[in-house]
Amino acid sequence: MILTIRPEHPDDLPVIREVIKSAFKSADHSDHTEHLIVDLLRQEKALSVSRVAELDGRIVGYISASPVTVNGATVNWYGIGPVAVVPSEQHKGLGSKLVLSCIETLQKLPADGAVLLGEPAFYERFGFRVHPELTLPGVPEHYFMALRFRGVVPKGEVRYHRAFGT
Repeated sequence: MILTIRPEHPDDLPVIREVIKSAFKSADHSDHTEHLIVDLLRQEKALSVSRVAELDGRIVGYISASPVTVNGATVNWYGIGPVAVVPSEQHKGLGSKLVLSCIETLQKLPADGAVLLGEPAFYERFGFRVHPELTLPGVPEHYFMALRFRGVVPKGEVRYHRAFGT
């Protein structure tokens, strides 16, 4: 099996939508709009990172990142998500490879850091940690984590792009 992680191409968009829908179909924590969020981010040219995982030429995973603000200010930090892997390929390391690829891409921008909302047991292995001074209202604080690439971790309230409905 050959795994390739690469930037999305315009021809990938319908498949990306289906991968995201499939990945979140049974997720209890989802409102099942992740594909619509990505569509709006793309439409508004707010996707800073948009990568697919291909397994033997078939797209089976997706990850994106978009700019966030802290206390309403642009801070060169990005929000990672959604991260999606089709159910038949989950728990095989593809999600980890997508996250590592996204982090590497963000560092090359160069971003100062990234935030995400997710399962600590999964994301802590990449260096993400809860930073109590960095908040995302309305979510349990132990699921909102940050990874600093350079500089200091900003302090304040994080806002994702309006596509996320926040």
